[in-house]
Amino acid sequence: MESEKVLIEASHLVKNFSASHFFGGSKTDVIHAVSDVSLKIMEGETLALVGESGCGKSTLGRVQIRMIEPTSGSVRFDGTDIATLKSGQKRSFAKKMQFIFQDPYASLDPHMTVFDIIAEPLVTHHLFKKKEDLRAEVISLMKTVGIRAEYMNRHPHQFSGGQRQRIGIARAIALHPRFIVCDEPVSALDVSIQSQILNLLRKLQEQNRLTYLFISHDLGVVHYISDRVCVMFLGKICEIGRTEDIYSRPLHPYTRFLIDAVPDIDLSKRNKPKPLLQGEIPSPINPPSGCRFRTRCPFAQTICGDQEPVLRNVDDRLVACFFPECFKNK
Repeated sequence: MESEKVLIEASHLVKNFSASHFFGGSKTDVIHAVSDVSLKIMEGETLALVGESGCGKSTLGRVQIRMIEPTSGSVRFDGTDIATLKSGQKRSFAKKMQFIFQDPYASLDPHMTVFDIIAEPLVTHHLFKKKEDLRAEVISLMKTVGIRAEYMNRHPHQFSGGQRQRIGIARAIALHPRFIVCDEPVSALDVSIQSQILNLLRKLQEQNRLTYLFISHDLGVVHYISDRVCVMFLGKICEIGRTEDIYSRPLHPYTRFLIDAVPDIDLSKRNKPKPLLQGEIPSPINPPSGCRFRTRCPFAQTICGDQEPVLRNVDDRLVACFFPECFKNK
Protein backbone atom coordinates (compact mmCIF):
# COMPACT_ATOMS: atom_id res chain seq x y z
CA MET A 1 0.00 0.00 0.00
CA GLU A 2 1.45 3.33 -1.04
CA SER A 3 -0.17 5.72 1.43
CA GLU A 4 -2.87 6.14 4.03
CA LYS A 5 -4.66 8.81 2.00
CA VAL A 6 -8.27 7.91 1.26
CA LEU A 7 -8.96 8.05 -2.49
CA ILE A 8 -12.41 6.44 -2.62
CA GLU A 9 -14.92 6.64 0.22
CA ALA A 10 -18.29 4.96 -0.20
CA SER A 11 -20.93 5.78 2.41
CA HIS A 12 -24.11 3.76 2.97
CA LEU A 13 -24.36 2.62 -0.64
CA VAL A 14 -27.58 0.88 -1.62
CA LYS A 15 -28.45 -0.53 -5.03
CA ASN A 16 -31.77 -2.26 -5.66
CA PHE A 17 -33.09 -3.63 -8.91
CA SER A 18 -36.62 -4.42 -9.94
CA ALA A 19 -36.97 -8.18 -10.31
CA SER A 20 -39.00 -7.54 -13.47
CA HIS A 21 -35.71 -6.78 -15.26
CA PHE A 22 -34.78 -10.43 -14.91
CA PHE A 23 -36.35 -13.50 -16.47
CA GLY A 24 -39.50 -14.48 -14.64
CA GLY A 25 -39.22 -11.71 -12.07
CA SER A 26 -42.23 -10.03 -10.51
CA LYS A 27 -42.83 -6.32 -10.99
CA THR A 28 -43.35 -5.91 -7.25
CA ASP A 29 -40.22 -7.74 -6.09
CA VAL A 30 -36.96 -5.92 -5.38
CA ILE A 31 -33.48 -7.43 -5.64
CA HIS A 32 -31.24 -6.12 -2.87
CA ALA A 33 -27.89 -6.21 -4.68
CA VAL A 34 -25.94 -3.85 -2.41
CA SER A 35 -27.25 -3.03 1.05
CA ASP A 36 -25.85 -0.16 3.12
CA VAL A 37 -22.17 -0.67 2.23
CA SER A 38 -19.51 1.74 3.49
CA LEU A 39 -15.81 1.34 2.77
CA LYS A 40 -12.62 3.25 2.08
CA ILE A 41 -9.96 2.57 -0.55
CA MET A 42 -6.54 4.06 0.08
CA GLU A 43 -4.51 5.70 -2.65
CA GLY A 44 -2.05 3.30 -4.25
CA GLU A 45 -3.50 0.12 -2.75
CA THR A 46 -5.25 -2.91 -4.20
CA LEU A 47 -8.43 -3.69 -2.30
CA ALA A 48 -9.83 -7.07 -3.29
CA LEU A 49 -13.58 -7.65 -3.20
CA VAL A 50 -14.44 -11.34 -2.78
CA GLY A 51 -17.50 -13.51 -2.26
CA GLU A 52 -19.71 -16.05 -3.98
CA SER A 53 -21.30 -15.31 -7.34
CA GLY A 54 -24.32 -13.07 -6.93
CA CYS A 55 -23.16 -11.42 -3.69
CA GLY A 56 -23.09 -7.95 -5.28
CA LYS A 57 -19.36 -7.55 -5.99
CA SER A 58 -19.65 -6.33 -9.58
CA THR A 59 -22.63 -4.12 -8.78
CA LEU A 60 -20.68 -2.43 -5.99
CA GLY A 61 -17.74 -1.85 -8.34
CA ARG A 62 -19.95 -0.28 -10.98
CA VAL A 63 -21.75 1.92 -8.45
CA GLN A 64 -18.47 3.26 -7.10
CA ILE A 65 -17.49 4.75 -10.46
CA ARG A 66 -21.11 5.69 -11.30
CA MET A 67 -21.28 3.26 -14.18
CA ILE A 68 -24.68 2.62 -12.66
CA GLU A 69 -26.40 5.01 -10.26
CA PRO A 70 -26.95 3.93 -6.63
CA THR A 71 -30.41 3.78 -5.13
CA SER A 72 -29.02 5.78 -2.22
CA GLY A 73 -25.73 6.61 -0.55
CA SER A 74 -22.69 8.52 -1.77
CA VAL A 75 -19.21 8.05 -3.22
CA ARG A 76 -16.42 10.58 -2.66
CA PHE A 77 -13.40 10.59 -4.96
CA ASP A 78 -10.42 12.35 -3.40
CA GLY A 79 -12.84 14.23 -1.13
CA THR A 80 -15.34 15.22 -3.83
CA ASP A 81 -18.88 13.81 -3.88
CA ILE A 82 -19.25 12.45 -7.41
CA ALA A 83 -23.03 12.93 -7.38
CA THR A 84 -22.67 16.70 -6.99
CA LEU A 85 -20.54 17.15 -10.12
CA LYS A 86 -21.87 19.23 -12.97
CA SER A 87 -21.76 17.97 -16.55
CA GLY A 88 -18.36 19.50 -17.35
CA GLN A 89 -16.85 18.20 -14.14
CA LYS A 90 -18.21 14.72 -14.74
CA ARG A 91 -16.29 14.52 -18.00
CA SER A 92 -13.06 15.41 -16.22
CA PHE A 93 -13.69 12.91 -13.43
CA ALA A 94 -14.49 10.17 -15.94
CA LYS A 95 -10.85 10.22 -16.99
CA LYS A 96 -9.74 9.48 -13.45
CA MET A 97 -11.81 6.30 -13.02
CA GLN A 98 -11.78 3.38 -15.44
CA PHE A 99 -12.98 -0.22 -15.68
CA ILE A 100 -11.41 -3.50 -16.84
CA PHE A 101 -14.02 -6.08 -17.76
CA GLN A 102 -14.12 -9.81 -17.08
CA ASP A 103 -14.58 -11.05 -20.63
CA PRO A 104 -11.79 -9.67 -22.83
CA TYR A 105 -13.68 -10.57 -25.99
CA ALA A 106 -17.20 -9.39 -25.20
CA SER A 107 -15.85 -6.05 -23.95
CA LEU A 108 -14.11 -5.26 -27.25
CA ASP A 109 -16.06 -4.18 -30.34
CA PRO A 110 -15.39 -6.92 -32.93
CA HIS A 111 -15.81 -4.40 -35.76
CA MET A 112 -13.09 -2.08 -34.49
CA THR A 113 -9.35 -2.45 -34.97
CA VAL A 114 -6.94 -2.47 -32.03
CA PHE A 115 -5.91 1.05 -32.94
CA ASP A 116 -9.50 2.31 -32.88
CA ILE A 117 -10.27 0.52 -29.58
CA ILE A 118 -7.32 2.03 -27.75
CA ALA A 119 -7.68 5.42 -29.43
CA GLU A 120 -11.40 5.74 -28.69
CA PRO A 121 -11.11 7.31 -25.20
CA LEU A 122 -8.35 9.60 -26.43
CA VAL A 123 -10.52 10.78 -29.31
CA THR A 124 -13.61 11.10 -27.12
CA HIS A 125 -11.80 13.44 -24.74
CA HIS A 126 -10.10 15.38 -27.58
CA LEU A 127 -6.60 14.85 -26.19
CA PHE A 128 -4.73 14.94 -29.50
CA LYS A 129 -5.21 17.36 -32.39
CA LYS A 130 -2.73 15.72 -34.74
CA LYS A 131 -3.22 12.20 -36.08
CA GLU A 132 0.48 11.44 -35.84
CA ASP A 133 0.47 12.31 -32.13
CA LEU A 134 -2.56 10.09 -31.57
CA ARG A 135 -0.88 7.26 -33.44
CA ALA A 136 2.29 7.65 -31.40
CA GLU A 137 0.33 7.52 -28.14
CA VAL A 138 -1.54 4.37 -29.19
CA ILE A 139 1.74 2.69 -30.15
CA SER A 140 3.19 3.65 -26.78
CA LEU A 141 0.20 2.16 -24.97
CA MET A 142 0.43 -1.05 -27.00
CA LYS A 143 4.10 -1.34 -26.13
CA THR A 144 3.33 -0.75 -22.45
CA VAL A 145 0.93 -3.69 -22.28
CA GLY A 146 2.99 -5.99 -24.50
CA ILE A 147 1.17 -5.80 -27.85
CA ARG A 148 3.28 -5.34 -30.97
CA ALA A 149 2.65 -2.12 -32.89
CA GLU A 150 2.29 -3.92 -36.23
CA TYR A 151 -0.89 -5.53 -34.88
CA MET A 152 -2.76 -2.24 -34.59
CA ASN A 153 -4.92 -2.86 -37.65
CA ARG A 154 -6.03 -6.30 -36.55
CA HIS A 155 -9.44 -7.07 -35.01
CA PRO A 156 -10.12 -8.67 -31.61
CA HIS A 157 -10.91 -12.13 -33.03
CA GLN A 158 -7.34 -12.35 -34.29
CA PHE A 159 -5.92 -12.34 -30.76
CA SER A 160 -5.79 -14.81 -27.89
CA GLY A 161 -7.71 -14.20 -24.68
CA GLY A 162 -4.63 -12.89 -22.90
CA GLN A 163 -3.80 -10.53 -25.75
CA ARG A 164 -7.37 -9.25 -25.82
CA GLN A 165 -7.21 -8.51 -22.11
CA ARG A 166 -3.97 -6.59 -22.68
CA ILE A 167 -5.81 -4.51 -25.26
CA GLY A 168 -8.58 -3.85 -22.74
CA ILE A 169 -5.99 -2.80 -20.17
CA ALA A 170 -4.37 -0.44 -22.70
CA ARG A 171 -7.75 1.18 -23.27
CA ALA A 172 -8.30 1.49 -19.51
CA ILE A 173 -4.98 3.25 -18.86
CA ALA A 174 -5.12 5.47 -21.97
CA LEU A 175 -6.51 8.44 -20.02
CA HIS A 176 -4.01 8.03 -17.16
CA PRO A 177 -6.63 7.26 -14.51
CA ARG A 178 -5.99 7.16 -10.78
CA PHE A 179 -8.54 4.47 -9.94
CA ILE A 180 -9.42 1.30 -11.87
CA VAL A 181 -12.10 -1.27 -11.09
CA CYS A 182 -10.83 -4.68 -12.23
CA ASP A 183 -13.88 -6.94 -12.51
CA GLU A 184 -12.66 -10.56 -12.61
CA PRO A 185 -9.93 -9.56 -15.10
CA VAL A 186 -8.25 -12.98 -15.24
CA SER A 187 -11.09 -15.42 -14.55
CA ALA A 188 -11.67 -16.09 -18.28
CA LEU A 189 -7.98 -16.79 -18.95
CA ASP A 190 -5.80 -19.89 -18.75
CA VAL A 191 -3.86 -20.22 -15.50
CA SER A 192 -0.54 -19.75 -17.31
CA ILE A 193 -1.77 -16.45 -18.75
CA GLN A 194 -3.34 -15.22 -15.50
CA SER A 195 0.05 -14.66 -13.87
CA GLN A 196 1.22 -12.58 -16.84
CA ILE A 197 -1.81 -10.29 -16.62
CA LEU A 198 -1.52 -9.99 -12.83
CA ASN A 199 2.15 -9.07 -13.12
CA LEU A 200 1.26 -6.48 -15.78
CA LEU A 201 -1.34 -4.94 -13.47
CA ARG A 202 1.16 -4.75 -10.62
CA LYS A 203 3.78 -3.21 -12.89
CA LEU A 204 1.34 -0.57 -14.11
CA GLN A 205 0.32 0.17 -10.54
CA GLU A 206 3.92 0.80 -9.51
CA GLN A 207 4.68 2.93 -12.56
CA ASN A 208 1.51 5.03 -12.50
CA ARG A 209 0.55 5.05 -8.80
CA LEU A 210 -2.74 3.35 -9.62
CA THR A 211 -5.38 2.34 -7.12
CA TYR A 212 -7.30 -0.87 -7.80
CA LEU A 213 -10.59 -2.35 -6.68
CA PHE A 214 -9.94 -5.96 -7.68
CA ILE A 215 -13.12 -8.05 -7.87
CA SER A 216 -12.63 -11.81 -7.85
CA HIS A 217 -13.89 -15.13 -6.53
CA ASP A 218 -10.44 -16.74 -6.91
CA LEU A 219 -8.82 -16.47 -3.48
CA GLY A 220 -5.47 -17.64 -4.81
CA VAL A 221 -5.35 -14.70 -7.20
CA VAL A 222 -6.54 -12.33 -4.47
CA HIS A 223 -3.82 -13.48 -2.08
CA TYR A 224 -1.18 -12.67 -4.70
CA ILE A 225 -2.30 -9.21 -5.78
CA SER A 226 -4.16 -7.53 -2.91
CA ASP A 227 -3.10 -5.36 0.03
CA ARG A 228 -6.45 -5.68 1.79
CA VAL A 229 -9.46 -7.94 1.35
CA CYS A 230 -13.15 -7.07 1.66
CA VAL A 231 -15.48 -10.08 1.97
CA MET A 232 -19.11 -9.76 0.83
CA PHE A 233 -22.13 -11.96 1.36
CA LEU A 234 -25.56 -11.21 -0.09
CA GLY A 235 -24.96 -7.48 -0.54
CA LYS A 236 -23.32 -6.94 2.85
CA ILE A 237 -19.70 -6.64 3.98
CA CYS A 238 -18.67 -9.37 6.40
CA GLU A 239 -15.02 -8.56 7.03
CA ILE A 240 -12.29 -6.15 5.89
CA GLY A 241 -8.63 -6.51 6.76
CA ARG A 242 -5.05 -6.84 5.61
CA THR A 243 -4.59 -9.73 3.23
CA GLU A 244 -2.19 -11.71 5.42
CA ASP A 245 -4.45 -11.29 8.45
CA ILE A 246 -7.50 -12.46 6.54
CA TYR A 247 -5.76 -15.54 5.17
CA SER A 248 -3.86 -16.52 8.30
CA ARG A 249 -6.71 -15.99 10.78
CA PRO A 250 -10.15 -15.17 9.38
CA LEU A 251 -12.59 -13.97 12.03
CA HIS A 252 -15.97 -14.06 10.28
CA PRO A 253 -17.39 -17.58 9.83
CA TYR A 254 -18.11 -16.94 6.15
CA THR A 255 -14.54 -15.78 5.53
CA ARG A 256 -13.27 -18.95 7.23
CA PHE A 257 -15.37 -21.15 4.95
CA LEU A 258 -14.08 -19.30 1.88
CA ILE A 259 -10.45 -19.69 2.98
CA ASP A 260 -10.96 -23.38 3.79
CA ALA A 261 -12.31 -23.95 0.28
CA VAL A 262 -8.96 -22.97 -1.28
CA PRO A 263 -6.99 -26.11 -2.30
CA ASP A 264 -3.87 -26.60 -0.18
CA ILE A 265 -0.58 -27.43 -1.90
CA ASP A 266 0.69 -29.00 1.33
CA LEU A 267 -0.01 -32.72 0.81
CA SER A 268 0.12 -33.39 4.55
CA LYS A 269 -2.92 -31.17 5.05
CA ARG A 270 -5.06 -32.50 2.21
CA ASN A 271 -6.35 -35.48 4.19
CA LYS A 272 -7.51 -33.31 7.06
CA PRO A 273 -11.29 -32.85 6.84
CA LYS A 274 -12.51 -29.28 6.48
CA PRO A 275 -16.02 -28.11 7.35
CA LEU A 276 -18.25 -27.55 4.34
CA LEU A 277 -20.61 -24.62 4.01
CA GLN A 278 -24.13 -25.99 4.33
CA GLY A 279 -27.38 -24.83 2.76
CA GLU A 280 -28.23 -22.60 -0.18
CA ILE A 281 -27.55 -18.89 -0.61
CA PRO A 282 -30.64 -16.98 0.58
CA SER A 283 -32.64 -15.01 -1.95
CA PRO A 284 -31.58 -11.38 -2.50
CA ILE A 285 -35.28 -10.64 -2.97
CA ASN A 286 -36.11 -11.79 0.55
CA PRO A 287 -32.87 -11.79 2.58
CA PRO A 288 -32.89 -13.19 6.13
CA SER A 289 -33.50 -10.88 9.07
CA GLY A 290 -30.57 -9.88 11.22
CA CYS A 291 -27.31 -11.37 9.95
CA ARG A 292 -27.73 -12.46 6.35
CA PHE A 293 -25.29 -15.33 6.84
CA ARG A 294 -27.08 -16.81 9.85
CA THR A 295 -29.06 -19.42 7.86
CA ARG A 296 -25.76 -21.03 6.84
CA CYS A 297 -23.70 -20.31 9.95
CA PRO A 298 -23.02 -23.16 12.43
CA PHE A 299 -22.55 -20.63 15.24
CA ALA A 300 -25.76 -18.63 14.75
CA GLN A 301 -27.72 -17.78 17.89
CA THR A 302 -30.99 -15.99 18.61
CA ILE A 303 -29.45 -12.52 18.48
CA CYS A 304 -28.21 -13.20 14.94
CA GLY A 305 -31.81 -13.29 13.71
CA ASP A 306 -33.06 -10.46 15.89
CA GLN A 307 -30.36 -7.88 15.18
CA GLU A 308 -28.16 -6.98 12.26
CA PRO A 309 -24.44 -6.99 13.15
CA VAL A 310 -22.49 -3.86 12.26
CA LEU A 311 -18.85 -3.67 11.25
CA ARG A 312 -16.72 -3.28 14.36
CA ASN A 313 -13.01 -3.30 15.03
CA VAL A 314 -11.70 -6.70 16.14
CA ASP A 315 -7.95 -7.34 16.15
CA ASP A 316 -7.16 -4.49 13.73
CA ARG A 317 -9.83 -5.36 11.19
CA LEU A 318 -13.53 -4.75 10.68
CA VAL A 319 -15.90 -7.67 11.26
CA ALA A 320 -19.70 -7.79 11.09
CA CYS A 321 -20.32 -10.68 13.47
CA PHE A 322 -21.63 -11.03 17.03
CA PHE A 323 -19.34 -13.97 17.76
CA PRO A 324 -16.07 -13.65 15.82
CA GLU A 325 -14.36 -15.38 18.76
CA CYS A 326 -15.93 -18.66 17.62
CA PHE A 327 -13.19 -19.04 15.02
CA LYS A 328 -10.32 -17.35 16.83
CA ASN A 329 -8.68 -20.51 18.11
CA LYS A 330 -9.85 -23.00 15.50
